[in-house]
Amino acid sequence: MVHEGLKKVLDGVAAAARAAGRAPEAVTLIAVSKTFEPPEIMPVIEAGQRVFGENRVQEAKAKWPALRMRWPDIELHLIGPLQSNKAAEAVELFDAIHTVDRPKIAEAIGKEMRKQAKVLKLFVQVNTGREPQKAGIDPGEADRFLKDCRDTHGLEISGLMCIPPAEEDPRPHFALLAEIASRNGLAQLSMGMSGDYAQAVASGATHVRVGSALFGSRG
Repeated sequence: MVHEGLKKVLDGVAAAARAAGRAPEAVTLIAVSKTFEPPEIMPVIEAGQRVFGENRVQEAKAKWPALRMRWPDIELHLIGPLQSNKAAEAVELFDAIHTVDRPKIAEAIGKEMRKQAKVLKLFVQVNTGREPQKAGIDPGEADRFLKDCRDTHGLEISGLMCIPPAEEDPRPHFALLAEIASRNGLAQLSMGMSGDYAQAVASGATHVRVGSALFGSRG
């Protein structure tokens, strides 16, 4: 079954990867399904997509358990901010969290993973634009925070995530994230959305988070 939106995005990711001398399979597409209901998500699943991103624990809890009963190989990523009181539900529901951004969250996730005997793929969110309204660790604090995640909270961090300022060229932000990841021995970069995923792939993204280019605009 072909889903035109999915095909277009996958073709775009593959073209960007090849242009950068990278293998298309080195980039994972996260289909951002926040605000979309199961009838809108199911055609994308049926077309073969298996990695999805949600912003809120409660929204994901309301729609994904039933979908995963039908498609148990789906991988679910939390790409929105996490409150520490939702850590238990997040660890239970998700396979990856992209928004580890402060000690309290790192501690809560570590505690819940041990309690539930479950290991999630974890990304530290870096506020590359130092925007006060945005979540994420300050770039200048990233090295110390990553060390704290590993040494104090016993977390294995897979990579870094960023959301560049909407009005700026995203490429310097992607380069900064890649630089921080490189010096901390991290291979995975969650960066790039519907409007800039091609630049993100060119900058080394291993995960791109695409919603509107795939599902259409949200209501």
